[in-house]
Amino acid sequence: MKEPTKILGDERRAYILKRLQESSEPITGGELSAITNVSRQVIVGDITLLKAKNEPIIATSQGYLYMHASRPSAAERTIAVSHGPERTEEELLLLVDHGVTIKDVKIEHPVYGDLTASIMVSNRNEVKQFMEKIRATNASYLSELTDGIHLHTISAPTEKALDEAEETLRKEGLLINFE
Repeated sequence: MKEPTKILGDERRAYILKRLQESSEPITGGELSAITNVSRQVIVGDITLLKAKNEPIIATSQGYLYMHASRPSAAERTIAVSHGPERTEEELLLLVDHGVTIKDVKIEHPVYGDLTASIMVSNRNEVKQFMEKIRATNASYLSELTDGIHLHTISAPTEKALDEAEETLRKEGLLINFE
């Protein structure tokens, strides 16, 4: 039986870029690795090289995603929240249930300054996948470095949806009030 041929260098990166641009869903490094017959680490390097060429690729908990230039959401803002790790899933579900996309999480680290990680979850299934990946990898949350205090960039079709989501977080004691 003949072994699949590896796709090499520039040709592989062009192929990866095309696949990401054509996909509306994230594609995992493992999937790209299997398709191109190279290791996942080679894929990580390829993604880094594509990003260095200013390709708008982000790594999410569900895989790599190409950020097409599209019209921005009707509403976007940054919110400040505080809670322990045990309330992360609750927080994310409260937001997506209001039609909100959680784009990222940000913290201010005393040594490294601002640290931002992409989340990109907008429905209950994506939250479930995100939480399963956290559990499976035993990963820590960035907010654990700041005693639970963190920021999220959130977006929604309307300002009203964001307002309602914030009010729900406030009622649940998750939103930081600056008053």
